[in-house]
Amino acid sequence: MHVISKKALRVFWEKHADSQISLMRWFKLLKHNSYNSFSELREVFPSADMVDDLIVFNIGGNKYRLIASIHFNRGKVYVRRVLTHKEYDQGGWKK
Repeated sequence: MHVISKKALRVFWEKHADSQISLMRWFKLLKHNSYNSFSELREVFPSADMVDDLIVFNIGGNKYRLIASIHFNRGKVYVRRVLTHKEYDQGGWKK
């Protein structure tokens, strides 16, 4: 799949260095595989949740959240936000 954009991940791990390994793993699993549906994605990422039209991934042992828009039919993944668990719980990302 084509992940847009790795820069968002890099900017986040520069602030939260302990997230780098987990974010790189997430990136590689998406980039080097193809998923045709949310159920296929959940086979690799069982904790992924669908929230409205976005998919929320637990990153770094549930310490961080990655919010993405995935277009399975086009093979595109758009990174919308990477947040700490606290930022995610505040809910501002839903607006």
